[in-house]
Amino acid sequence: MQREDLKDLLWFLEVAKEQSFTKAAAALGTSQSTLSYTIKKLEARLGVRLLTRTTRSVATTEAGERLFQSLAPRFQEIDADLAGLVAFRDKPSGTVRLTLSDHALQMTVWPKLSRILSDYPDVRVELYSDNGMRNIVEERFDAGVRLGESVDKDMIAVRIGPDWRLRAVASPGYLSKHGIPNAPQDLVGHVCINMRQATWGGFYAWEFEKDGRELRVRVDGQLSFNSAIAQVDAAVQGYGITYVPEDLVEDHIREGRLQAVLDDWSAPFTGYHLYYTSRRQMSPAMALIVDALRHRG
Repeated sequence: MQREDLKDLLWFLEVAKEQSFTKAAAALGTSQSTLSYTIKKLEARLGVRLLTRTTRSVATTEAGERLFQSLAPRFQEIDADLAGLVAFRDKPSGTVRLTLSDHALQMTVWPKLSRILSDYPDVRVELYSDNGMRNIVEERFDAGVRLGESVDKDMIAVRIGPDWRLRAVASPGYLSKHGIPNAPQDLVGHVCINMRQATWGGFYAWEFEKDGRELRVRVDGQLSFNSAIAQVDAAVQGYGITYVPEDLVEDHIREGRLQAVLDDWSAPFTGYHLYYTSRRQMSPAMALIVDALRHRG
């Protein structure tokens, strides 16, 4: 591929993103006429129309949208890698704000950050722990942590942990008294310990899957929390069945304080990803955090 071809593709991505030749030309530091001529040359070279133009708007054609969806993540990755090199030139400093769940904080993020932060005293990290789906742009976070399947497509996502699954557990005493559920539907007749979702205000509907069949069950009980760690403690004390990340209950199961149920219905989730916007250059401090959290297993 010729160097000018790469430039043409980058200019196309800017127009497709802004949906405006005026805005794209301003961002690229060129004239609208030059930009329009470049796009027309690219369309002629590819033999397909990429953009639909009217006097008021610009939109991608089906072919243009396919090209945009294919190329945009690749160029974002290149930009992120190049920006990450700044960490080798400048001393990392400043504040990085992350939003994440208590489980992601305790089991994935903090174990990794605690190993490197003492070497970078000028880097400050704010870890905002809750179970909401925060808008990192509007709420001015540098990044957030979510399961890979929950990350918006217009974000850069970096995998920071392995796949994991939820497990339904209860104390042996509770199961001896109330019986063992054999299918997710049986949970309706049990006392369950709920998770309230901060973003929507409602309770999490427990998600199960077996042999390609998916089920969502809304459970009820005396207790609800917005912390998985608190749910585990309540289950150990016999307050009911709860549905929490596997790594929080492995020791309790092994030592007999909790017993797993419905394991054949517990399918794995895509692991945690750090996600952030590509609209600004990554700071040395942010590059340090991304590199420290990146999953290498």
